[in-house]
Amino acid sequence: MPKLAVMICCLALCCSPGKNASAADAGELDVASLSGPALSPAVTRNSVDIQPVIDNGSPCWEVHFGKVDYPNVFFNAPPEGWDWSDYSGLQIELFNPEEAPIRAAVRVDNHGADGINNCNTVTDTTLPGQTTTLQMTFNTGASQKLWGMRGLPEIGPVGNGTPLDLTKIVAFQIFLPFPDQPHRLLIKRISLFGKGKQGGADVALPFVDPFGQYKHADWPLKIHNESELALRRETEAASLKQFTPSAELDAYGGWLKGPALQATGWFRTEKVGDNWWLVTPDGHLFLSIGMDCINTSDQTFVSGRESWFEGLPKLSDPLGIFFGHAEGTHSMAEAIGGKGRTFNFYGANLVRKYGSDWKTAWRKTTRERLWSWGFNTIGNWSEQEVCIQENLPFVASFSIRSHVRDIEGAKGYWGPMKDVYDPHFIDVVDESIAPLADKLSGNPRCIGYFSDNELSWETIRSGILASPPDQPARKVLIQKLQASYSSLDQLNKTWGTQAADWDSLRAPEVLNASATKDLDAFAYDFSKVYFQTIRDILKNHAPNQLYLGCRFSSAPEPSVRACADVADVVSFNYYLPYIGKDVCERAAGLNKPVIIGEFHFGATDRGMFHPGLGPCADQASRAKAYADYVRSVVECPAMVGCHWFQYVDEPITGRWFDGENYNIGFVDVSDTPYPELVEAARKIHGEIYKIRGD
Repeated sequence: MPKLAVMICCLALCCSPGKNASAADAGELDVASLSGPALSPAVTRNSVDIQPVIDNGSPCWEVHFGKVDYPNVFFNAPPEGWDWSDYSGLQIELFNPEEAPIRAAVRVDNHGADGINNCNTVTDTTLPGQTTTLQMTFNTGASQKLWGMRGLPEIGPVGNGTPLDLTKIVAFQIFLPFPDQPHRLLIKRISLFGKGKQGGADVALPFVDPFGQYKHADWPLKIHNESELALRRETEAASLKQFTPSAELDAYGGWLKGPALQATGWFRTEKVGDNWWLVTPDGHLFLSIGMDCINTSDQTFVSGRESWFEGLPKLSDPLGIFFGHAEGTHSMAEAIGGKGRTFNFYGANLVRKYGSDWKTAWRKTTRERLWSWGFNTIGNWSEQEVCIQENLPFVASFSIRSHVRDIEGAKGYWGPMKDVYDPHFIDVVDESIAPLADKLSGNPRCIGYFSDNELSWETIRSGILASPPDQPARKVLIQKLQASYSSLDQLNKTWGTQAADWDSLRAPEVLNASATKDLDAFAYDFSKVYFQTIRDILKNHAPNQLYLGCRFSSAPEPSVRACADVADVVSFNYYLPYIGKDVCERAAGLNKPVIIGEFHFGATDRGMFHPGLGPCADQASRAKAYADYVRSVVECPAMVGCHWFQYVDEPITGRWFDGENYNIGFVDVSDTPYPELVEAARKIHGEIYKIRGD
């Protein structure tokens, strides 16, 4: 444990005071007293209740989180702030006393923090009856030795967000993101860690070998030379030849032993008994078990990092074709202004492994792998050539971009929402859908289409009123409010606001019941316009294929309900340990089939620096988690499938767009499958129809 620590006890919360504080030698500073009914002014409770308790003989806090968007315990620094520049990160031990998993997060702030800017956030899942450590390595951007990665070698995950000034920390908070019911957690300990190791300062350079692997460690199946790649190719090819397709499946992967339903020549949905299903074009029950991002395109920045890499080829070398240039990053590339030269290690390894015709050989091997592993769907963001040529069912997706006005006050993680009341919205939707749908509308293996991905639906309630008066959505909302209230004074009285005029009306910081009802009603209307517009235009171009929804991450009830009222299938990206009873019941209440667009698990025992959004102890645990998740999906009557994100591990030095470097592949950067994961997938995939059919 670090000497400088933040300790929670029954009567005091202790926190690092910074290097210049008088208590620095002791390493602790009392910033919040728990004696009496009220907390110290240094701690703010936002929709939470806190009680000191004893757990297994140790003092801790029991926190009751309410059902609001972000219930939190907020820890304010003293006026001079905290100086945490001696440390790599913050870690918080949480115990979950409930019977279901709980998603929890910690955020560390500089001045001006808004959830995206001037702060770092990490999120993890606390399992029932277990203690989980929420661990954040601070992102200090260009000031740290190693940058552009969400996980650092020997240290671990870096906080999401913009770089922090560690000499000016003003607050941190523990919160639940959008809980769908009240929850309890025990805060057992808070501490700083990694003294003297900020930003990977102790990692020897170079630390990336010519194959894109971590240089300073060894593990099973690590590649050491090109001859090993050739041997892997031969060994796997012989193994895949032994695979025989199941006689229980139709040409699309549907269940031949199930009931024979109407064959329409297209994928469709049907509820049989209590269970929702997809139905293949031949009329057989189908659960979509998919693989996302089957492609060879992941790149990582090498500009400004040349000393990190051992044996990069020259531009004139045959492998020089895998150098590229990227710009327009979302995050984590601040050190080079968000643009620069990149390199694709996975592509280079495919040439080393398969030779000059690597693309064709890779596609053939990938198809054989997917069938032999029990996958029956090519998931989102996969190469269209793979989708069309490899004779597997697949999904497609499009994004609504171009010249639609953003909702200026509704800033989300991936970007602001588009204004569906913009008069250009219908035309832009058609422009976004037509090229893809017209190309695929005659292909019966195309199950359907997703629109956009992980939109910031949670920003609608407050963001629309925070926008300028000429924002089209704001104007519609104001018209609806004026029709509901006789005057602005009446609305102010009902909402608890003090707006001087309609143009200055903003959503209250804490919504009362009336404001919540009004804004949720508009969120439903706004969402309904989005889904209905897309569905109508999509069906015009591709009448026989399914609209699969928008891949919810944040999933406010009004928006989800609007999707269920319109789309053929509702989609969620659920990064959970498994689909629990609460999620399954929510899905059942939609009265539409539900598909999971993304989930994954990862570990850091094979040379990777970040486990992704589903951390596991090792590859064996990762394999078990995969099987448990798929089983939970199959056992949920409303769900018709789940798609793993993604086929290949992300580059260890971070994908160029946002620095993600997660162990989330079924294969690693050398194109070597993870045997534990493959074995678990084959087993559970072979059981899905028996599980659902029983």
